[in-house]
Amino acid sequence: MQTKIKIPSTTSLEHVPHLWEQNDVLIFLIDLDSYNTLSTEHLDGIEKEYLERLQTRHFKKRYTASRLVLKCILCRLLNERSVSDIVTYKDEYGKVHVRGHEELHICISYTGNIVALAISKVEVGVDMELKRMLSLSNISKYLYTKPLDADKSGSNLDLLTTWTLKEAYCKFSNKSIFSNFNKEMDFSNVCSSSYIINNIYILAIITDSNRYTLKICRLQKISFL
Repeated sequence: MQTKIKIPSTTSLEHVPHLWEQNDVLIFLIDLDSYNTLSTEHLDGIEKEYLERLQTRHFKKRYTASRLVLKCILCRLLNERSVSDIVTYKDEYGKVHVRGHEELHICISYTGNIVALAISKVEVGVDMELKRMLSLSNISKYLYTKPLDADKSGSNLDLLTTWTLKEAYCKFSNKSIFSNFNKEMDFSNVCSSSYIINNIYILAIITDSNRYTLKICRLQKISFL
């Protein structure tokens, strides 16, 4: 079951520490269209090497934007002097870590020109997709699920919700995504939730605890990026 929510306003970077004090999981929605030219001066050597391996301008932009925004947020939360002091790295399955701060849990999802960036005090997996972005025929073969009637009202949305939940679960468990899609996921020991945001996006969240506080918000453009 999906919860419909509307996110009408933006949150400033200055307000983030206050939100962090009140919540266990923060999910920021970032509009890539807000950022035109992005400097790579605050990326370290490993991050720049990974950036060079990306093949398209779109992939390079979303990687750079997500890392710079993450560093700006963490700089506020960790009271660092410069965003350059924040170092991120990815493990073999793509999970993002913050060097020296293993108590922080990071998860990033991209869809269209939007980035969903999760910063959490508990283990977390998130995935966000545009509604109707994925076709039934393309994704049903990857999902361990009963066949859905394509003509039945809501079946497409149900399948997309299943897709996002399974991808969020794979990120949460830090397993290879496509090796787990065709298996039935065991959600009995995790907390799972799905949201329809502004009737445009489907957002799935998996955590290791059902006793957590969550804030989903749109992050205001960071001016110096």
